[in-house]
Amino acid sequence: MALTHDFDLGRLRLGAGEARRLDLEIGLEDFLLGEQRYAVDPKRLGVVLDVSRMTGHGYSMRLRFTAALSGPCMRCLEPAGPRFDIDSREVDQPGGGEELDSPYVTGEVLDVAGWARDALALTLPTQIVCAADCAGLCPHCGENLNRAGPEHFHEAARDPRWAKLSELRLD
Repeated sequence: MALTHDFDLGRLRLGAGEARRLDLEIGLEDFLLGEQRYAVDPKRLGVVLDVSRMTGHGYSMRLRFTAALSGPCMRCLEPAGPRFDIDSREVDQPGGGEELDSPYVTGEVLDVAGWARDALALTLPTQIVCAADCAGLCPHCGENLNRAGPEHFHEAARDPRWAKLSELRLD
């Protein structure tokens, strides 16, 4: 199957109330988050596109796929590979106002890859982590706290603002 970036909705020749389900294959570029590269896996994503023709020459669309990102955990720097199930919907109704004007449809051409990338980006959490309970790195020595035992600790550093009080002698 060839990679699809744009899809011509007009070639479906749908009448009002008719619908089609399409299995397409797209490619997505890697994401750059916090100056770290996160690769989209697999490189060739299988997507399901449902297209329904509305009255007034508009379209109602649904895009579904599963993708994973692979890159460093933002807490401990170990490899992370979270998976995401994407289910996104768009409506494009010419003359229906801004809220019914899909940014992914130009004329009757749908930017499938752009829509999929944006849908995945909107699903991403604020941090890509290896596990939900990742403890991260020790702020004092940099040890991975996921592997460090309960005996790992550091003496609390004294506040330098109170240093002069340690010189005080109360004999």
